[in-house]
Amino acid sequence: MAAKAQRWTTCNVLAPTGEGRLLWQFTRKGDTATLAAETRFAASDRLPADRVGKTFRQTWQPRLNIAWLPADKVYVRVVELPPGEPAEVPALIEFQIEKLSPLPAAQSVWTSELVAGNPGEPLTAVVVIAEREAVEAQLQQLEAAGYRPDRLELPVLRELLALTPPRDGTVVLVGRETTGFTCLTAWWAEGRLRHLSLARFTDEARAGDALADALRRTAWAAEVEGWLPAESAITLGAAPEVAAHFEPALRDFAGRAVTVRERLSAPDLAAVCARAQAQANLVPGEVLTRYRQEFVDRLWMRALGAVALVYVFVVLGYMAWLSLLEYQKGRVDHQIALRSAEYTKAQQLKARLEILQEQVNLKFAALDCWKAAAEALPESMTLNTITFQRGKKLGLIGSVPVDQQGKVTEYNQALANATVAGRPLFSKVTTKSIQGPGPGRADLPATWNLECEINRRDLP
Repeated sequence: MAAKAQRWTTCNVLAPTGEGRLLWQFTRKGDTATLAAETRFAASDRLPADRVGKTFRQTWQPRLNIAWLPADKVYVRVVELPPGEPAEVPALIEFQIEKLSPLPAAQSVWTSELVAGNPGEPLTAVVVIAEREAVEAQLQQLEAAGYRPDRLELPVLRELLALTPPRDGTVVLVGRETTGFTCLTAWWAEGRLRHLSLARFTDEARAGDALADALRRTAWAAEVEGWLPAESAITLGAAPEVAAHFEPALRDFAGRAVTVRERLSAPDLAAVCARAQAQANLVPGEVLTRYRQEFVDRLWMRALGAVALVYVFVVLGYMAWLSLLEYQKGRVDHQIALRSAEYTKAQQLKARLEILQEQVNLKFAALDCWKAAAEALPESMTLNTITFQRGKKLGLIGSVPVDQQGKVTEYNQALANATVAGRPLFSKVTTKSIQGPGPGRADLPATWNLECEINRRDLP
């Protein structure tokens, strides 16, 4: 249950208070956590999603949510392990957890964090054990407020680990709670953390004496184990009004003056938690997995929602475009309807004009044919009938003396050579027949019949 170090852009630290909750929001500038906002909320208030929630933006601007776990029902232990790899520490502790934990394994949640030491020396780890029921209840309250913590930790332990440890000495951090005092005691000997205890004192009048008694019992055990320092200075970290309850008893226990120092303020302690590359995390692994899955599901749902929204806009745009085309088509149909009568009238006029033009062309063609037929006719030939068939063919019927039937051929050739404006008048001239008179009627002339195909200039 050790947490992986996280790089973040914004970090939220949420702390429970007697009246509600305090939320500190930090931004990262290099390795420095800068306080951006401090907000107090009532216990029933839901935290603003834009400040504590996670969206697609947090995939490239990570947000770290930290929550403080009250010291109630939390236990701390110190474990010494043989030199080795830090990654192996959780597995080594797991072999000893039943001996270290005052609670059954199924009813507890534990985590660990290495204490800085010298290379080659035995490893020292702090083990934090909490009641699973208390952790789950705390998580449920946070989830109801819209807060899903990435890390759940003990703030007093984080403050202790941030201090410069003495080579030989005892550090006592005391804080006032709603039901009394919470006291974290740490013993160092020869530069190594040897003992940790977390105690709660509800009787304020006897709290100092009770702490001194606990220190005496620890000292006796240390002397038996052989690590009790010959001289051990005591440092008391507490607010002035709290230190007054403990300093006399601690001075009496140590037989010397006690160094009293102020505890870190809540914002400063929150900044320490934000900066810390913490390994300890009391959020169960299955809960972290669920949070991660919910985050991925939200991203998918929002992505699908965005796709659906884009699709709706595309459909609406397509329908609007169709409506515009329909409107334009309606305008064109209206214009066509308005101009259809004019168009029909224009077509009728065009047809009449074509008819008149055809009549004029036929008249000119007939005149040209009549002129050519008359000019080319030999004097010995007589033209009896002329026909004009649909402006395309010219029929000529006449007579010629029997002894001058060759004139018909000359006439045929003359018509074939006739031109109008440099263009042949006839495309083809055919002698259809030459009939002589019947027997016994030599005094009558022969009859000839010619057919000419007119080469019309106005036709393609």
